[in-house]
Amino acid sequence: MTPPLFLLESVPAGDHAVLDGPEGRHAATVKRLRPGEAVLLGDGCGVVASGVVAAVGRDVVELTLTGRTVAPAPTPRVVVAQALVKGDRGELAVELATEAGVDALVPWTAARCVARWAGDKSHARWQRTAREAAKQARRAWVPPVAAPVTTRELAAQVAAAACALVLHEGATTALGEVALPTDGDVLLIVGPEGGITDDELGALTAAGARSVRLGPEVLRASTAASGWSARRGRRGPPRRRSTRAALRGPAARTAPRRR
Repeated sequence: MTPPLFLLESVPAGDHAVLDGPEGRHAATVKRLRPGEAVLLGDGCGVVASGVVAAVGRDVVELTLTGRTVAPAPTPRVVVAQALVKGDRGELAVELATEAGVDALVPWTAARCVARWAGDKSHARWQRTAREAAKQARRAWVPPVAAPVTTRELAAQVAAAACALVLHEGATTALGEVALPTDGDVLLIVGPEGGITDDELGALTAAGARSVRLGPEVLRASTAASGWSARRGRRGPPRRRSTRAALRGPAARTAPRRR
């Protein structure tokens, strides 16, 4: 069994560390760690230390660190521009994409978005979800969540990316036919539940994006990014949650949800 990963602002330089606060409470009360058990300690920015539990107190766990690794920043960097989706599906999209290996997330306020971005509250919720999903997947790097962008701002990011792909139900080019760069940003754009408008698609393709499909089936807006990452071999399919769409087969095109 892989040791659990806990995240701190920074990994101590010596051979001793203390988990307190929310992480200490989770380790001591939820995980019920005991002396001698193995753990991983990371900073979310590439540094991961291995260690063992030395002592457990009330919401506090003391660790003896036995080694450390520094994972280089991912390249190419996979950035997902995820259109806002209603309910808790926004967090589900972030969770699954993070577990599947996406490196950064950009909320997109597309024209047909029903959900609305609630400022710092929404940002904190997405970033917290990404952090927890990175811990679940034992990732050295926690994907940052950017500020929400309009279609015009997203088009500017398309122009700056090494490669930009729009998942669209009407695309004729399959993902597997696209040669991805070896460095820079690969920007994957996922539309909302109501679909991407013709104007949005035109603006994004005019900026340099390519319209692609994943396969013969249709995924929800909240699961498309994770399916793309799994199909490209970033980390493999997400491990925690299964959805009806995922059980139906390989990740596929995004399309408006049928009512």
